[in-house]
Amino acid sequence: MTKVLVLHSVSIVRSALAALLRSEGGFDVTCAGWRTGARRGESLRPDVTVVDLDCPGASAALADGTATGTPTGSAGPLPEPPPPLLVLATPGAPGSLRRGVRAEARGYVDKEGSPGRLVRAVRKVAAGERFVDASLASALLEADDVPLSPRELSVLARAAEGDSVAEIAHALHLASGTVRNYMAAVTRKTGARNRIDAIRISRQAGWV
Repeated sequence: MTKVLVLHSVSIVRSALAALLRSEGGFDVTCAGWRTGARRGESLRPDVTVVDLDCPGASAALADGTATGTPTGSAGPLPEPPPPLLVLATPGAPGSLRRGVRAEARGYVDKEGSPGRLVRAVRKVAAGERFVDASLASALLEADDVPLSPRELSVLARAAEGDSVAEIAHALHLASGTVRNYMAAVTRKTGARNRIDAIRISRQAGWV
């Protein structure tokens, strides 16, 4: 039985994805939101984790390492490597695909494709293989490199979700001044006028 963890911020969507996989047989599926995703992953130890890159909260989860089971603030080495990551994406957002690459995703499924593609992808990734929908292959090659460091991206992703400086500092185990320094670096690297402009530019590029 292949153990699958489906992470999504919208309950009805993650439940639908879980129901689809369960209907095929051979899958033991658990679904969760971002707040409980890391804890469920640690207890479940899934063979594959499925994440929708366009889902609210996905940017922060990928940047923080929550989706991959390697949270930024964790202390010490993990006892086991994180489970393979499979992402759902669209060809029109090459920047978001680049986030999947940085998270070392093993599978890329086009959300506009057939449900059977997701089933096939989960099976292949669970077997240790890679899976990339043909419709996403060219977009992956065209995706621009993100000019931000992983830590800058994690701070920006949380800022884009509406977190305050204090909330970002608490979540990432940083000082508030350090968070402000990272945001200043993000603003400079993106050529933005301010934090709001940096978020706008980064969203248009698909980085968060």
